[in-house]
Amino acid sequence: MAGTFYQIYMHIVIAVKGRKSLIKTHWEEELYRYITGIITNKEQKLLAINGMPDHIHILIGMRPSCCLSDLVCELKKSSNEFINKNRYSYNKFEWQSGYGLFSHGHHSLDNIFKYIRNQKEHHKKISFREEYTQLLKDFEIEFKDEYLFEWVED
Repeated sequence: MAGTFYQIYMHIVIAVKGRKSLIKTHWEEELYRYITGIITNKEQKLLAINGMPDHIHILIGMRPSCCLSDLVCELKKSSNEFINKNRYSYNKFEWQSGYGLFSHGHHSLDNIFKYIRNQKEHHKKISFREEYTQLLKDFEIEFKDEYLFEWVED
Protein backbone atom coordinates (compact mmCIF):
# COMPACT_ATOMS: atom_id res chain seq x y z
CA MET A 1 0.00 0.00 0.00
CA ALA A 2 1.37 3.40 -0.96
CA GLY A 3 1.86 5.98 1.78
CA THR A 4 1.56 9.73 1.86
CA PHE A 5 4.68 11.60 2.87
CA TYR A 6 4.86 15.31 3.50
CA GLN A 7 6.82 18.02 5.19
CA ILE A 8 5.12 21.41 5.29
CA TYR A 9 6.40 24.25 7.47
CA MET A 10 4.47 27.50 7.69
CA HIS A 11 5.51 30.73 9.41
CA ILE A 12 2.49 32.82 10.46
CA VAL A 13 2.68 36.47 11.53
CA ILE A 14 -0.30 38.15 13.19
CA ALA A 15 -0.50 41.66 14.62
CA VAL A 16 -2.57 43.41 17.26
CA LYS A 17 -5.18 45.74 15.75
CA GLY A 18 -3.79 49.23 15.32
CA ARG A 19 -0.39 47.81 16.22
CA LYS A 20 -1.10 48.60 19.85
CA SER A 21 1.38 47.12 22.31
CA LEU A 22 -1.22 45.12 24.26
CA ILE A 23 0.52 41.75 24.71
CA LYS A 24 2.18 42.09 28.12
CA THR A 25 5.12 39.99 29.29
CA HIS A 26 3.31 38.82 32.44
CA TRP A 27 0.67 36.95 30.37
CA GLU A 28 2.29 36.29 26.99
CA GLU A 29 3.37 32.74 28.00
CA GLU A 30 -0.24 31.92 28.88
CA LEU A 31 -1.31 33.22 25.47
CA TYR A 32 1.36 31.12 23.77
CA ARG A 33 0.20 28.00 25.66
CA TYR A 34 -3.38 28.72 24.62
CA ILE A 35 -2.38 29.13 20.96
CA THR A 36 -0.35 25.91 21.22
CA GLY A 37 -3.52 24.15 22.39
CA ILE A 38 -5.52 25.47 19.45
CA ILE A 39 -2.88 24.28 16.98
CA THR A 40 -2.60 20.87 18.67
CA ASN A 41 -6.39 20.42 18.78
CA LYS A 42 -6.45 21.10 15.03
CA GLU A 43 -3.92 18.24 14.65
CA GLN A 44 -1.07 20.49 13.59
CA LYS A 45 2.32 20.74 15.29
CA LEU A 46 3.59 23.93 16.90
CA LEU A 47 7.33 24.24 16.34
CA ALA A 48 7.99 27.78 17.62
CA ILE A 49 6.09 30.77 18.95
CA ASN A 50 7.31 34.15 20.16
CA GLY A 51 6.69 37.79 19.58
CA MET A 52 6.49 41.32 20.76
CA PRO A 53 3.77 43.38 22.47
CA ASP A 54 2.22 44.17 19.08
CA HIS A 55 2.68 40.97 17.03
CA ILE A 56 3.58 37.30 17.19
CA HIS A 57 5.34 34.76 14.99
CA ILE A 58 4.19 31.14 14.88
CA LEU A 59 5.93 28.27 13.09
CA ILE A 60 3.91 25.12 12.52
CA GLY A 61 4.42 21.74 10.93
CA MET A 62 1.27 21.34 8.90
CA ARG A 63 -0.67 18.34 7.58
CA PRO A 64 -1.72 18.54 3.91
CA SER A 65 -5.39 18.21 4.91
CA CYS A 66 -5.23 21.45 6.94
CA CYS A 67 -7.04 24.48 5.59
CA LEU A 68 -4.56 27.10 6.69
CA SER A 69 -6.90 30.08 6.39
CA ASP A 70 -9.41 28.30 8.66
CA LEU A 71 -6.66 27.51 11.16
CA VAL A 72 -5.45 31.12 11.33
CA CYS A 73 -9.03 32.40 11.57
CA GLU A 74 -9.75 30.03 14.48
CA LEU A 75 -6.44 30.86 16.14
CA LYS A 76 -7.14 34.60 16.00
CA LYS A 77 -10.81 34.33 16.99
CA SER A 78 -10.25 31.97 19.92
CA SER A 79 -7.15 33.69 21.28
CA ASN A 80 -8.93 37.05 20.98
CA GLU A 81 -11.81 35.70 23.09
CA PHE A 82 -9.35 34.14 25.55
CA ILE A 83 -7.52 37.44 26.11
CA ASN A 84 -10.75 39.42 26.56
CA LYS A 85 -12.42 36.80 28.77
CA ASN A 86 -9.41 36.73 31.10
CA ARG A 87 -9.17 40.53 31.03
CA TYR A 88 -5.48 40.42 30.25
CA SER A 89 -5.75 43.72 28.42
CA TYR A 90 -7.18 46.90 29.89
CA ASN A 91 -8.32 47.81 26.39
CA LYS A 92 -10.51 45.62 24.20
CA PHE A 93 -8.12 43.24 22.47
CA GLU A 94 -8.41 42.51 18.76
CA TRP A 95 -6.12 41.08 16.12
CA GLN A 96 -5.82 43.00 12.88
CA SER A 97 -7.49 41.49 9.86
CA GLY A 98 -5.12 39.64 7.61
CA TYR A 99 -1.87 37.90 8.40
CA GLY A 100 1.49 37.04 6.93
CA LEU A 101 2.16 33.49 5.81
CA PHE A 102 5.54 32.23 4.68
CA SER A 103 6.56 28.68 3.75
CA HIS A 104 9.90 27.19 4.74
CA GLY A 105 11.86 24.11 3.76
CA HIS A 106 13.38 21.66 6.20
CA HIS A 107 16.89 23.05 5.65
CA SER A 108 15.88 26.55 6.79
CA LEU A 109 14.27 25.43 10.07
CA ASP A 110 17.28 26.18 12.29
CA ASN A 111 17.39 29.75 11.01
CA ILE A 112 13.66 30.33 11.43
CA PHE A 113 13.73 28.81 14.96
CA LYS A 114 16.48 31.27 15.91
CA TYR A 115 14.67 34.13 14.20
CA ILE A 116 11.45 33.50 16.13
CA ARG A 117 13.19 32.74 19.43
CA ASN A 118 15.20 36.01 19.23
CA GLN A 119 12.32 38.37 18.43
CA LYS A 120 12.91 40.67 21.39
CA GLU A 121 16.59 41.05 20.56
CA HIS A 122 15.83 41.38 16.85
CA HIS A 123 13.40 44.26 17.44
CA LYS A 124 15.99 46.32 19.27
CA LYS A 125 17.48 46.88 15.80
CA ILE A 126 14.52 46.83 13.44
CA SER A 127 10.87 47.89 13.61
CA PHE A 128 7.99 45.51 12.93
CA ARG A 129 7.14 47.41 9.77
CA GLU A 130 10.70 47.01 8.47
CA GLU A 131 10.71 43.33 9.47
CA TYR A 132 7.36 42.59 7.83
CA THR A 133 8.06 44.41 4.57
CA GLN A 134 11.47 42.69 4.41
CA LEU A 135 9.78 39.28 4.79
CA LEU A 136 7.43 40.15 1.95
CA LYS A 137 10.35 41.23 -0.23
CA ASP A 138 12.47 38.17 0.69
CA PHE A 139 9.61 35.89 -0.34
CA GLU A 140 8.98 37.98 -3.48
CA ILE A 141 5.40 38.74 -2.47
CA GLU A 142 3.98 41.76 -4.25
CA PHE A 143 2.21 44.19 -1.94
CA LYS A 144 0.87 47.71 -1.67
CA ASP A 145 1.46 49.67 1.52
CA GLU A 146 -2.23 50.54 1.89
CA TYR A 147 -3.08 46.83 2.21
CA LEU A 148 -0.54 46.07 4.91
CA PHE A 149 -1.26 46.14 8.63
CA GLU A 150 -2.25 49.42 10.24
CA TRP A 151 0.97 51.03 11.46
CA VAL A 152 1.74 53.23 14.40
CA GLU A 153 4.90 55.25 14.43
CA ASP A 154 7.79 53.00 15.40
